[in-house]
Amino acid sequence: MAAITAQEKLKLKKIVHELRSHKAPHTEFVTVYIPTGYDMVKIIQHLAEEQGTASNIKSASTRKNVQNALEKMIQHLRTVGNTPANGFAVFSGNVAAGEGKQDVRVWSVEPPIPLNTRIYRCDKNFVTDLLEEMLVEKEVYGLVVMDRRDATIALLKGKTIVPLQKTHSEVPGKTKAGGQSAQRFARLREGAAKDHFKKVAEYMKDQFLHLGKDLKGIIIGGPGVTINDFMNKDYLTGDVKKKIIGTKDLSYTGEFGLQELLERSEDLLAEEEVSKEKKSMQQFFNVLRDFPKKTTYGEKETLKALEMAAVDILLISEIIPENKIFELEENAQTSGAEVKIISTETREGAQLRDLGGIAAILRFEIE
Repeated sequence: MAAITAQEKLKLKKIVHELRSHKAPHTEFVTVYIPTGYDMVKIIQHLAEEQGTASNIKSASTRKNVQNALEKMIQHLRTVGNTPANGFAVFSGNVAAGEGKQDVRVWSVEPPIPLNTRIYRCDKNFVTDLLEEMLVEKEVYGLVVMDRRDATIALLKGKTIVPLQKTHSEVPGKTKAGGQSAQRFARLREGAAKDHFKKVAEYMKDQFLHLGKDLKGIIIGGPGVTINDFMNKDYLTGDVKKKIIGTKDLSYTGEFGLQELLERSEDLLAEEEVSKEKKSMQQFFNVLRDFPKKTTYGEKETLKALEMAAVDILLISEIIPENKIFELEENAQTSGAEVKIISTETREGAQLRDLGGIAAILRFEIE
């Protein structure tokens, strides 16, 4: 799946949110998805035929609403002309509250990713599944943190770490058991470590290979000696090995290890959203430290800066309600400010949340 920009995501979220806020009393909301390269004239002809079929609907109000929605949609599509490069999604229906009232609206969007599916549906809800699917981050990285005793396997999905599997080895500690020779004990430890490595390699194969092209790479972290032992022997299959894009020397395993691996892998994840978010927040904190009057945080102060067209970069935490995000984004667009939506998955993102969820780097100092 091609990557889409933060602005495209926000625009798509906004229309999906609005469409999902409406519900019809009967099956009278019309949804049409037009695939890339499909003839718009054929779609309009099909909708005109559906208008004729709708005359058979028994309920007078439902019949009227369906026919009006189709008419409004046909009129709109005639103004569009040819099907846009990525296809087209169009929605129409009477959204007036109360029986007998009329407020027939039409929405349309050229999706940021090419549409391959043609849909015509008349239902109580608008069909938004295909648009919502485009908002789901599909490209992922595999993360593995391990030492000779423990291992945790996870995915980095967009900016979220999703733990998948943990395993613990039976490698004995270094203290010698009663009566056993040092050599025998060392052999036991080495055998248990090998079994552990084999198990980790098998889990990696099971958890990662089925992801196919969506798996952009695997990063492994742990004590340097352990990682070298694991990588330089034949524990990993060729298919898994060629997906490994780097290793990192770590102090921790488990959840702390995953966070440490993420922080130390910025060079490998330079193009990933999580890395961009951390850099944006670090930029904010640097400016806050050196030029405090060129930053704001908190809703009241940042809204004031937006009104003055003083905002260069607007930072919004994902904890802020969608409606408020849309409102802030529209305000920012008016003055040409750049908007960045920041998750709470990173330490910096959590700091933004604690600052009220809204902050900005300014173009000029304000009092």
